[in-house]
Amino acid sequence: MNPKNLKWAVIGGGNGGQSMAGHLAIMGFPVRLYDIVPETVEAIKSQGGIEVNGVVTGFGKLDLTTLVLAEAVDKADIIVVVAPALAHRAIAESCADHLTDGQIVVLHPGATGGALEFRKVLTDKGCTADVTVAETNSLIYACRTSRPGCASIFGVKQRLMAAALPADRTDTVLKCLRAAFPQIYGGKNVLETSLANPNAMMHPAPTLLNTSMIESGRDWRYYWDGITPSVGAFVEALDADRVAIGRALGIDLTPIVAWYAEAYGAEGGTLSEAVKRNPAYEGIKGQTSLETRYLLEDVPMGLVPLAALGDLVQADTRRIHIVISMIEYLLGRDLTSNGRTLDNLGLGGMTVSKLQQYLETGETDG
Repeated sequence: MNPKNLKWAVIGGGNGGQSMAGHLAIMGFPVRLYDIVPETVEAIKSQGGIEVNGVVTGFGKLDLTTLVLAEAVDKADIIVVVAPALAHRAIAESCADHLTDGQIVVLHPGATGGALEFRKVLTDKGCTADVTVAETNSLIYACRTSRPGCASIFGVKQRLMAAALPADRTDTVLKCLRAAFPQIYGGKNVLETSLANPNAMMHPAPTLLNTSMIESGRDWRYYWDGITPSVGAFVEALDADRVAIGRALGIDLTPIVAWYAEAYGAEGGTLSEAVKRNPAYEGIKGQTSLETRYLLEDVPMGLVPLAALGDLVQADTRRIHIVISMIEYLLGRDLTSNGRTLDNLGLGGMTVSKLQQYLETGETDG
């Protein structure tokens, strides 16, 4: 397989999906885009592709834009799922009967446990195709769409981590991804990419602590106004717990402040300083409602599995559990039961050694 001739399928026509499909097409790759919103699909089909502006400019002509998932994944070499983590399970269920040997599915990003959940669903649905499931730790873009068919890319990460399940297939995945994104590097396994998910740190707690701003009706900037010194300090403490969980699982994680320097070149002595030195965040506005994916997605798909893994290794997860509980009380709903618990990821009852074996080999026996 020549990586430069890869046929790409992008699953998801939101901010990230349109940005990725447009960018890939501008780079000259054959790209198909799938989305569930008829208005989005029709708008992109009518103009033949996606206009991209910002740090990437041009018109990306797409081979196909469709409402039919099977059409998008048919004969695709690499399938990139750029959709909310809450949709990963349903996408896996829909894909199971249409995947074929040799295809690569990349959850971009996987949130925390995305590849694990996707693989479990494929197995539960009886998918027998030899498919490699992988994930990245974050979305490569800071981006927004002003309308269907027009993507604004404010920034592209300088480095991005990816890993496959099992880990011995990571090099094959990297060879393909680097044909378009040479800044992607390999993680130890999908547990490292999962625990390196910055959204679990940067979304739930700051949103919780900015509730009054969200409900004030004011126009505000999520990172530049919302990550005040005190909010940033709390997130740094929360992040120290994440790093400790990784250490207990044999994974050396980059602290969040250093991650900003690595991913965006945004350096600062504190998190509050670092985000304000990231020009990609200048246009990111704050929410106007608590009905936001920063809570509804990043708690069950980020903090919940992080807390579960922390409990498995008997790490200090008090801050993580407090943030989860406060958000559940604030919203008046359970975000844990249907989240990525160890059972829902197919890890229930595993010891740490069995978990590590599964990550490396894909096998649970022996």
